[in-house]
Amino acid sequence: MASDNPLDDRLDDDDYPAYTMGRAAEMLGATPAFLRALGEARLITPLRSEGGHRRYSRYQLRIAARARELVDKGTPIEAACRIVILEDQLEEAQRINAEYRRAAGASADRVESDSA
Repeated sequence: MASDNPLDDRLDDDDYPAYTMGRAAEMLGATPAFLRALGEARLITPLRSEGGHRRYSRYQLRIAARARELVDKGTPIEAACRIVILEDQLEEAQRINAEYRRAAGASADRVESDSA
């Protein structure tokens, strides 16, 4: 059942830019400069509030956290960003592939039941 409160919908939305730069950096255990560097490397692009302040979503924070893990292990930030982008693309391709397989399986099941 959908909520009648639009705030509830935004809070459940992984793409809603709910976190300020300071809060995002605090949650990641990083500095605002690290988040700016991720933006410069085009790994994440924060939305801007009406006042021009950077705002981050939960999805962006998960991406930033993965980059932080790699950087903490000694990977240069540019390489870490490229790795994270490729991991994200692979995950999306695997999700799409699984959807195609499910659809193909459902089609095959219908054909089999129709011919029986």
